[in-house]
Amino acid sequence: MTWPVVHISRAFDHDVAAVSSIAGDPENLPAWAAGLSAGIRQDEGRWITDSPMGVVEVAFTGPVELGILDHDVTLPDGSVVSNPFRVVANDEGSEAVFTLFRRDGMSEADLASDAHLVRGDLDRLAMLLDERFSRGR
Repeated sequence: MTWPVVHISRAFDHDVAAVSSIAGDPENLPAWAAGLSAGIRQDEGRWITDSPMGVVEVAFTGPVELGILDHDVTLPDGSVVSNPFRVVANDEGSEAVFTLFRRDGMSEADLASDAHLVRGDLDRLAMLLDERFSRGR
């Protein structure tokens, strides 16, 4: 069986390397990823953050430098949510694609709410990229 899926994409005026260097660095999560960003810290080699779900661990499964920003989020109950997130070349810029699954027990409204939050995260990421890389253009 498979879950229903929603792909959320966002174009950036920055290449894959630039997007990956910012989005794939856990220290940058507070600047753009609202759902995983409060108080991120490294603890014994693991990235830990306070989220709306409680304290969670975030681990990129990469290779990030190739635009593979897939990441696992370990929830307080020990369950792991895998989040596919890719950045691909699009002419001189790039396109980010985040995949949301409607997992068991998740309503259509929950999925729509998550999709809205991811769109906001990608918009904040675009602003951060513009701030970091557009100076001097």
